[in-house]
Amino acid sequence: MHPAVLERDALLSQCEVTRTRRSGPGGQNRNKVETAIVLVHRPSGISVEASERRSQGENLAVAVTRLRRELAVGVRSPEVISSPSPLWMTRLRGSRLTVNPDHDDYPPLLAESLDHLAALDWNVSSAAQRLQTTASQLVGLWKNHPPALDRVNQERRVRGLRRLM
Repeated sequence: MHPAVLERDALLSQCEVTRTRRSGPGGQNRNKVETAIVLVHRPSGISVEASERRSQGENLAVAVTRLRRELAVGVRSPEVISSPSPLWMTRLRGSRLTVNPDHDDYPPLLAESLDHLAALDWNVSSAAQRLQTTASQLVGLWKNHPPALDRVNQERRVRGLRRLM
């Protein structure tokens, strides 16, 4: 199972969680209370930070969301099944993929699309066909998280494939 799919507590059990202070705007609470959160995913080494909110709980939620997105981009599942997941199928309307980038389903869908793309040697048309959508729907999914599109273009450049816009 891809780590971006894990429930919050299961994901946090794989992380080193550090609570700290950060300076900057936000008043006395921000400067004197450890409201900033740093998460390091031990298996992958990916780390994220959230310190823009005034409470530790809100920063933890933001950090978990950021971590899921970074895991979706940075970790590839070694075994990819040849058909879309049930979650993917619930998000398809015909060949149109419907998911808000702020929804909890976005990181798992992003990870799944990139896993299929990597399994098909970064060929977008083949990945779109396997995922029962269009290439433009996949590119739109990746554009919602620019590091994802950057990663796709990086891998495509190594293989001599054209850059996606």
